[in-house]
Amino acid sequence: MRPPRVAYFPDSFHEVNGVAHTSRNFVAFAQRHDLPFLCIRAGGRPGDTATTLTDTGQLRELELPRSRTAIRLEKDLQFDAIFWRHYASIEWQLKRFAPDLIHITGPSELGIFGALFAWKGHIPLAASWHTNVHEYLARRMHGITGLLPTRHQSRASNAIEAATLNTTARFYRLARVLFAPNQELCTMLESATNKPCHLMRRGVDTTLFNPSRRTRSASTDNCIVLGYVGRLSIEKNIALLVQIAHELRTRNITNVDFLIIGQGGDEALLRQQLPEATFAGVLRGEALAHAYANMDIFLFPSHTDTFGNVVLEALASGIPAIVTPDGGPKYIVTDDGTANQTGFIVDDPAFSSAVATLIADPTRLEQMRQAARTYALGCSWDAVFHRVYDAYAEAGITGKEAEEE
Repeated sequence: MRPPRVAYFPDSFHEVNGVAHTSRNFVAFAQRHDLPFLCIRAGGRPGDTATTLTDTGQLRELELPRSRTAIRLEKDLQFDAIFWRHYASIEWQLKRFAPDLIHITGPSELGIFGALFAWKGHIPLAASWHTNVHEYLARRMHGITGLLPTRHQSRASNAIEAATLNTTARFYRLARVLFAPNQELCTMLESATNKPCHLMRRGVDTTLFNPSRRTRSASTDNCIVLGYVGRLSIEKNIALLVQIAHELRTRNITNVDFLIIGQGGDEALLRQQLPEATFAGVLRGEALAHAYANMDIFLFPSHTDTFGNVVLEALASGIPAIVTPDGGPKYIVTDDGTANQTGFIVDDPAFSSAVATLIADPTRLEQMRQAARTYALGCSWDAVFHRVYDAYAEAGITGKEAEEE
C-alpha cells in the first residue's frame, strides 16, 4: 500500500506559533521520507510579493503572497480577504499534483481554499484542529464584553465562545478525518462533528534543544531564571507573570530573574508592569535553544493552548515546567510526585507556590530537570507524522497506484 499524495494547506508557516512550527516539520518529514507532498501556503516574510514554486524530489511547495489589504490578527498573523486572486494558480497546481488527499489546518483563507477544492474534486479532506479559536475570540472580545454590567459579562463571553465553536465545528464536519493535539480536543471534535478524530501530537528536536547548551555556572550563579516563551497577548494569560513576580516578593524571594521571549500586542503593557524582566524578543534556532537551557523553571500560564510546543522544548532543554490544568500542556507535563515528575500542573493562584517549592529544594529541581530531558527524548517528529499517515490509511485514504494494483 503506497502513501497518499497529500496536498497540505497550513494556516501559517513562517510565523512563530504552533501551527507554523508543526507545518514546517510536516514538510521536512515529507522531504526526509521522499513522500509525494504539495504544500500550498501564504508568504509570511516581510517583502514577499511574488509567487514562488519549488520542487525537491517529490516535494512541491507553492508560496503565495498576501495583499497589502490583509487584516492583521496579531503581529505575525494575517487574513487576506482577497486571497481569492490566487484561485487559478492553486487550481492549476492541484491538477498537476493530483492529490489523493487535501489536509487543512483551520478556517483560514488557505483552509477555505482547501475545503473548496476537496469538494469540487471529490477529494477526501482531512482537517487538523490546532487553535482554540472559540476561546481566543471570547478573550479578544473582552474589551467589548467588559463594558457590560458585571452580571452579564460571563454570559456574553460564554455566548461568543459557544457560537464560535458551533460555527467552527460546522466547517470541520466537511472533513472525512480529523486530527487534534490532545485527547480532550479529539473527544470534543468527535462529539461536535460525528467524525473520527486522531491524535496529532507534536515532536521536538532534542539535538537542538539540549541541556548541554547551558552556559550558566551553578557554582557562581545563585539566581533562579524563570522563563516564558510565546506570544505576548491576552489569550496567553501573561498577566499571571506579573502576579507571580509580586507574590514572590511578598515571600521575600528576591533571587529571581524573568526571561521573556516572544512578541505580541500586549508587550508594551507587560514591559511596564514587569520592568525587572529581560525581554529578548523573538528568538529562533540556537539562540532560542541557549535561552531555554539557561532557564531554571519554565512558566506557561496559558489556558487556551491546544498543545504547547514551547513546553516540550523546555523539557527537552532539561527545564521543568509549571502549567495550568487547561488545554494541551497538561498532557505534556507529569505531576505525579514520582521520580518521573517533570513539573507542576496547578491553577493560577498556585504558580508562585510551585516556584517557591522548587527554589527551596534544589535536589528536587535537579531531579525534575533530568526527568524532563528523559521524557522529551521519547518524542520525535517522525513518530508524530507516521501516526498521521496511519490515520489516513485507517480512513481508507491511500495512493492511487495502490488502488489500481
